[in-house]
Amino acid sequence: MFADNPLLAQLKQQIKETLPTKEGTIKGTDKKFGFLEVDSKTSFFIPPPYMKKVMHGDKVVAVIRTENDKELAEPDTLIEQSITRFIGRVKLFKGRLNVVPDHPQLRKLSLKAKTARGLKRDEFEEGDWVVANLIQHPLKGADNFLVEITEKITDANDKIAPWWVTLAENDLPNSEPAGIDEWTMHDDADLIREDLTSVPFVTIDGESTKDMDDALFAKANEDGSFELTIAIADPTSYITPDSDMDKVARERGFTIYLPGRNIPMLPRDLADNLCSLIENEERPALCCTTKILADGTISDEIRFFAANIKSHARLAYDNVSDFLENGSSEKWQPSEEIAKVVTDLASVAKARGQWRETNAVLFPDRPDYRFELSEDNDVIAIHADIRRSANKLVEECMISANICAGRVLSEKLGFGVFNTHSGIKEDKLEGVLELLAKHGAEGFDAEAVSSIEGFSALRRWLNEQETQYLDNRIRKHQTYSEISNKPAPHFAMGLDLYATWTSPIRKYGDMINHRLLKAVILNKEPVQTPDDAVGEEMALHRKHHKIAERKVSDWLYARTLQKDVEAKTKFTAEIFDISRGGMRVRFLENGASAFIPSPLIMDNKERVQASNDEGTFSIDNEVVYKLADVLEVNLVEVDVEKRNLVAKPVEVFADLVKPEKEETA
Repeated sequence: MFADNPLLAQLKQQIKETLPTKEGTIKGTDKKFGFLEVDSKTSFFIPPPYMKKVMHGDKVVAVIRTENDKELAEPDTLIEQSITRFIGRVKLFKGRLNVVPDHPQLRKLSLKAKTARGLKRDEFEEGDWVVANLIQHPLKGADNFLVEITEKITDANDKIAPWWVTLAENDLPNSEPAGIDEWTMHDDADLIREDLTSVPFVTIDGESTKDMDDALFAKANEDGSFELTIAIADPTSYITPDSDMDKVARERGFTIYLPGRNIPMLPRDLADNLCSLIENEERPALCCTTKILADGTISDEIRFFAANIKSHARLAYDNVSDFLENGSSEKWQPSEEIAKVVTDLASVAKARGQWRETNAVLFPDRPDYRFELSEDNDVIAIHADIRRSANKLVEECMISANICAGRVLSEKLGFGVFNTHSGIKEDKLEGVLELLAKHGAEGFDAEAVSSIEGFSALRRWLNEQETQYLDNRIRKHQTYSEISNKPAPHFAMGLDLYATWTSPIRKYGDMINHRLLKAVILNKEPVQTPDDAVGEEMALHRKHHKIAERKVSDWLYARTLQKDVEAKTKFTAEIFDISRGGMRVRFLENGASAFIPSPLIMDNKERVQASNDEGTFSIDNEVVYKLADVLEVNLVEVDVEKRNLVAKPVEVFADLVKPEKEETA
């Protein structure tokens, strides 16, 4: 008789209003209770009945009650719900639709679901992957949680799930954009294309590459210098800034590269055919010719121009590397003319590499890890591809081309799409200097490392150290690279200016720079100018693409390495992060990353000291591991559902009990 008594409800409300409240974030557990985390030091227990109103990650205001001399939290007002749009798997409960979120802290939840208009209930089976929206929340007046399924991603056991699910999770497209029936060139009437079809340009790419966007030519001069010409595919001759296709390219930002497949920024008939610099096919290109001095310096003789070019040879990285490193290649026998072009290009790359090693920054060589897939999307092998001489050749030519674009755009226009990096974070500078002094580095003060010359000298000094320990520590105090419409240095590369234009088929920012460079060539106002939003959009696209690439990789690693737990396979691993809970390592054989919990190194936590700031793991105050150390590990757990690998060192530290001293008579 008291259930719906308005007086009782009013009394309860009055009592609640006298109780203190706290704002915080819900932390769920596997045992149905939870905690309200107010800050890093303050939390309140939430009993299981109250946890039914919230989920992990919700931001709420909670009433703080005292029961049996213990404070507990009752979530009362929702500030921000943990999830809105999310990826999940269908769970059938007595024939009714439910969705389990694909989230590490929410996989215990089974949320009642309905289908959006246009979807049918019988389309869904147990375990199917779906996109859903949370449309009802108990703290918003509903009796329970309710989600709406808006899209089916793929079937439960589809082997392509890692790709499709990850793309859907990051709201990325899973196919190329639609093309058009007939592509038309839209060159400015005053743009004159030089005929360079007789110049023996070559393309150097992977054997399976179809969107070949750069062709190279070099010629040695008698004074030891070189003339280098870089020809870049020109999609902006077909796509105008006000076109629907340009809007599509801007919305995508980049071609999405995932293990085993890519999602093009532009339609394949344009990227892989009409603009691709296919051997013996005439193609429009934007070109840059510059003089490289014998010591590798890029001279001020830089000329950008439009041309029609023809690739005279489609070359593959490994074949060119064999030729340069061994003097011949079993799979490729070049003509005398092409051999001379390749040899001169290699000389350019050598001179430029030496210049950058002396005056700028070279990054340590690390392999690229590549998944080889079967037709039904099983992992056949994971390859560690080492950067060979041909890869470095192309890289040096592209970097040179982008330096030239940076100079010209800065000088002629004062704006463009620039890749920038500002070095060490201002609030971390003092700590970095103290760290350097502690390790015997001389000549580095605040003024020095705040200049591009001083920062480059610091990076070169770090590269000379016996281990990458200091390098890893200092990298954590550096800023992130950015995309800006204003000229600014790129400290991480040791360059005054850097503006990419060499991949317009794959990067929208490079398309913008093409249009700006054409304006310079024509001495006209640009048809498109980059605003602040472009850099922000590009940075956001790049972030989401990197997340997607990592998540697909983690999924494939988990799927592939399950067998190595039972097999007790030994892996060589490098430590790249240390925290209080343990260490994160990367397997050098295949690029997989795994977590080593502290108890699997030493099970007596009283003897363990792990410092993220110092990048060290100590036992009894003695450092046993540090960042960049290499050790042998075994996998002990692979969780495919969570895409998580757990490892332990092959040699662990036993918790030996020290014997008590014997009493003497």
